[in-house]
Amino acid sequence: MNKIQMVDLKGQYLKIKPLIDAAIAECIDNTAFINGPQVKRFGENLSNYLNVSYVIPCANGTDALQIAMMTLGLERGDEVIVPSFTYVATAEVIGLLGLVPVMVDVDPLSFNITANIIKNAITAKTKAIVPVHLFGQCADMAPIMELAKAYGLHVIEDTAQALGADYRFPDGTVQKAGTVGDIGCTSFFPSKNLGCYGDGGALFTRNKELAEKIMMIANHGQVKKYVHKYIGVNSRLDTIQAAILDVKLKHLDDYAEVRETCASRYDKGLASVSGITIPYRVPFSTHVFHQYTLRIAGGKRDGLKKYLEEAGIPAMIYYPIPLNEQEAFGEIGRIAGDLKVTGQLCAEVLSLPIHTEMVEQEQDYIIEKIKEFFKEV
Repeated sequence: MNKIQMVDLKGQYLKIKPLIDAAIAECIDNTAFINGPQVKRFGENLSNYLNVSYVIPCANGTDALQIAMMTLGLERGDEVIVPSFTYVATAEVIGLLGLVPVMVDVDPLSFNITANIIKNAITAKTKAIVPVHLFGQCADMAPIMELAKAYGLHVIEDTAQALGADYRFPDGTVQKAGTVGDIGCTSFFPSKNLGCYGDGGALFTRNKELAEKIMMIANHGQVKKYVHKYIGVNSRLDTIQAAILDVKLKHLDDYAEVRETCASRYDKGLASVSGITIPYRVPFSTHVFHQYTLRIAGGKRDGLKKYLEEAGIPAMIYYPIPLNEQEAFGEIGRIAGDLKVTGQLCAEVLSLPIHTEMVEQEQDYIIEKIKEFFKEV
């Protein structure tokens, strides 16, 4: 058995090596390294995949979030509601722009924020909500959008971990994650379900005016060359990365299917283990399993992590420290409500290896070792 990895990027690359190598070679041959035709082509293909009117590629997922907030005209002191159980980038850009991150709790089953949680955090200063589709499945967007409409709030979806997931509205209508709110944002960090071989990101929207403003802000605020309407940033997706992503986009649904198979195998092997809670699958969203995350009760999480690592099995904690306990937000953030669930998750979550190249033998070994641990402790 090969060395077990959290994500096997090398194995994934080797399966599509001729296509990737040809795409990179084309970029080098044409020497259009900035804003080459591959960037436009990838944006159009991603737009078609997501069934959304506009996709604007950018340099990374953090830039995407920042550009979204700049586009919506949020002003210093405005409050933006975010889950405290998320990666720092979600709230980091809020602080960077002089806004106030309002950190709220999450649902104990899905680990995502809900309309009810958000409603209790809204004040006269609240201007936007950032639902994070954590670990691969959507937050419940229909009630969130209804709430946003009632209070006149913007909605920015952080889709970095759930690109390709389907959200199902109560009437049966289906939309891709990131296409429900005013603006969707994603990252193409290499380990993401759709990852490039460096940094990359994108924004998506159905609103033409927002799309035009996003494009300007991402390009120094330019209306046309040397004419600047807004204070902007320099955030571009490299041509080579766009070419790589365009190849991998064609495989994204297949990748999700493999991850689902791996997740189901874990479910079957671990569901009966006392002290473990397997991932909950919400009824209104598919799950693309960017992470397969367990909850380990009884203070045994860290012991299990160590036990697995000693057996050659990597396991990761996403996230050990919530945003509300990060020093960076101590003077600029606001905590809304009781963040009890967030605290429990930070003490209990453990993500197992899951990727497109996993084989049953690896998973059987991981399941066996987890069962061994719980027999011994």
